[in-house]
Amino acid sequence: MVEDQAEKLREIMRKKNDFQEKPKSIKSPEAKRTRIITVTSGKGGVGKTSISVNMALAYARLGKKVVVMDADLGLANVNVMLNTIPKFNLYHVMRKQKSMKEILWETDYGISIVAGASGLSKIANLTEDERQYFINELDSLSEADIIIIDTSAGVSSNVLDFIAAADDAVIIATPEPTAITDAYGITKIIATEYESLTMGLKLVVNRVKSVAEAKKVADRMTHIAGQFLNIRIDYLGFIYDDAMVSQAVLRQKPFMALDAKCKASLCVQHIAERMEKHETRSQNDGFAAMIRRLFGRA
Repeated sequence: MVEDQAEKLREIMRKKNDFQEKPKSIKSPEAKRTRIITVTSGKGGVGKTSISVNMALAYARLGKKVVVMDADLGLANVNVMLNTIPKFNLYHVMRKQKSMKEILWETDYGISIVAGASGLSKIANLTEDERQYFINELDSLSEADIIIIDTSAGVSSNVLDFIAAADDAVIIATPEPTAITDAYGITKIIATEYESLTMGLKLVVNRVKSVAEAKKVADRMTHIAGQFLNIRIDYLGFIYDDAMVSQAVLRQKPFMALDAKCKASLCVQHIAERMEKHETRSQNDGFAAMIRRLFGRA
């Protein structure tokens, strides 16, 4: 698979397509349903939010209507990465002060965001009335083709709730030993707490210097998960350690918007395309089932 990605990147590099070209539509013979993708990590600083935002742009290039939900209920930063300060966020919806449509922020990059709920530590802190209102408001996002949920790092109950609710959980790791250890740690907890939901686990290795380095990390993760946890992790691919990424962070713009042909951008585009070919955890559940899973309702 790694060789396949490397060849794919070389192929894309030879193309003359510009990022500003009109996205190509992907028509599905199946009825439209919203796909929920949770992006998570065992530790902070591995590029989780950057990947969430840029993956959203990659899906937009495929003709998808995409929403990025910042589910970090303490240190929300999706809007910071996009250099925007929405007046309202998820907190106002949870507290019944605003509707989801009122806080949905359309960006200049062809995607929409739901800003994080800074100041609210747990979804469980909602009253029953507030929770029901939030459930109803979440349904307004079902018009999107893809919802990417950027969780906080670590293994808090909120993170695990969003992982359990999603169709796919994408775990981000880097070649750093601590990142690999923490990625395995969150994988183990997911396997233990949500045994029936591990089908949708996927792995992306970020900030690699070579194909060989990415393969080494992926082989280690998939091997130990299979041997010790008896679960399968689908390796989606890698993202090169690219100077354009740090430049994009400093300029508060997605690196795919700054340079759609840089190594990191091509990697993310390839990963989004691979995601389209992968089966989700539950093919027919849809967005309503995501809400039921999130709040533990049958």
